[in-house]
Amino acid sequence: MRIEDIKFEQKASQRVYNSYMKRIKKTTASLPKIDQDDIYMEFNSHIFEAIQHRNETNELDSLLDSIEKLGSPEEILKPLIADKKLEQATKTFNPVHVFKALALNITNGISYIFFSILYLFLFGFVFLIFAKIMNPSQVGLHINKDSISVFTLGIMNPEDQIKYHTYEALGNWFIPVMLVSTVLSYLLITLLLKLKKSINQKSSS
Repeated sequence: MRIEDIKFEQKASQRVYNSYMKRIKKTTASLPKIDQDDIYMEFNSHIFEAIQHRNETNELDSLLDSIEKLGSPEEILKPLIADKKLEQATKTFNPVHVFKALALNITNGISYIFFSILYLFLFGFVFLIFAKIMNPSQVGLHINKDSISVFTLGIMNPEDQIKYHTYEALGNWFIPVMLVSTVLSYLLITLLLKLKKSINQKSSS
């Protein structure tokens, strides 16, 4: 979709307009193209309407008044971009979009901090996978021989294994189990994040 930029009679007006619209493009660059175009078109339309109905007002003054009313793109678009990024993340399940969405929404409530912590825990699973490859004898699911309710998931040196009477329960299955756990946990947390967004939309409507 091609959006026609506004053409001004005065060079100063054109420079101000071009600079402002570039700021909008830069601010929305992380969003999908369709969202970028929608936002750009909305701002463009507001400015166009203001210029068309300026009456006897100088073109540049009318443009500056319009831009002042619209406000700084970096500030007024922040909540919208955070919401759009969250929508994109929960639709695609893309980790990059998820982390960007959480970073943008981190100040929008304690629940987003909670989700950030949950996602960080997933890095612990990934770390254990690599640790198991590097040091298979010390990394795993260590279960107490006397009570299966006592266990350690992580790294345990041989001395502690003897001291606490543990054995590594998963063996060669440790890495597959960790991989499956990581993927399932990621999907579950992201679905909960999607549910959270849905609840927010219903409560605000």
